[in-house]
Amino acid sequence: QKMPNISSVSEFLLLLAFADTRELQLLHFALFLGIYLAALLGNGLILTAIACDHRLHTPMYFFLLNLALLDLGCISTTLPKAMANALCDTRAISYQGCVAQVFLFVLLMSAEFSLLSVMAYDRYIAICKPLHYGSLLGSRACAQMAAAAWGSGFLTAVLHTANTFSLPFCQGNAVDQFFCEIPHILKLSCSDAYLREVGPLVFSVSLGFVCFVFIVVSYVQIFRAVLRMPSSQGRHKAFSTCLPHLAVVSLMVSTAMFAYLKPSSISSPSLDLVVTVLYTVVPPAANPLIYSMRNRELRDSIRTLLEYRHLQQIHL
Repeated sequence: QKMPNISSVSEFLLLLAFADTRELQLLHFALFLGIYLAALLGNGLILTAIACDHRLHTPMYFFLLNLALLDLGCISTTLPKAMANALCDTRAISYQGCVAQVFLFVLLMSAEFSLLSVMAYDRYIAICKPLHYGSLLGSRACAQMAAAAWGSGFLTAVLHTANTFSLPFCQGNAVDQFFCEIPHILKLSCSDAYLREVGPLVFSVSLGFVCFVFIVVSYVQIFRAVLRMPSSQGRHKAFSTCLPHLAVVSLMVSTAMFAYLKPSSISSPSLDLVVTVLYTVVPPAANPLIYSMRNRELRDSIRTLLEYRHLQQIHL
């Protein structure tokens, strides 16, 4: 049997649905730039507010600070290169650049999902076991849980990156996406080699599913406890810290699972682009809005921060 033509790939070509004219490329650039700036501003404000306001030095805000860092990293891994390509009318990304994108993207997305599980646990203890909150979520325990989230992301990234780029490529070098996404890189590999990445992919999806079940169970317990609360004010405060988190989790999980588990028969460049934007670009930009809209302490802190900056500028 004749072996397929295995070529050494020195660069990949990133494609973008609908970007066949210069006007559409510039429209993509403008849209991505708008979303990117919104994500930078929102997450930057949250990071600064939490770091500068000692009233926000609590476990919930410590985890939110980590989430903002992960969101900044995640959107900075994919969008700047896509914007540069759209602006410069090129499609190329170097082999090393593609490896770096896959590694960082998997690290940050996996760590974010683990962190969302930790945040669900934090809310569960705060609402269902408030008397044990101080002992179960001390500063050391919080640091260990955040480190475990980042560490699990790192291990998952090493596993997937090593596996994906050890495959021989014999289907060209055109990736049908605006960044190096594993399912699209796998399409370039030789047919039998593709199966080597199935194991790690199943492992990651299973791990994600366990995290999702953990989050759902935590929230079932939380809502049961909240509905038993005698005061409507207490119920409102509990819901206002839980519902944003649940919205973020639902958006991320549903779109990511659809992106990675949908059958190839319903795959089209435009659908792939929409789904990928939904789970990679929308959450980092939307998370700060979701959290700050429902969280009065954070809103007040950001307002104080902006007023202080404004006063400083007036004095200058």
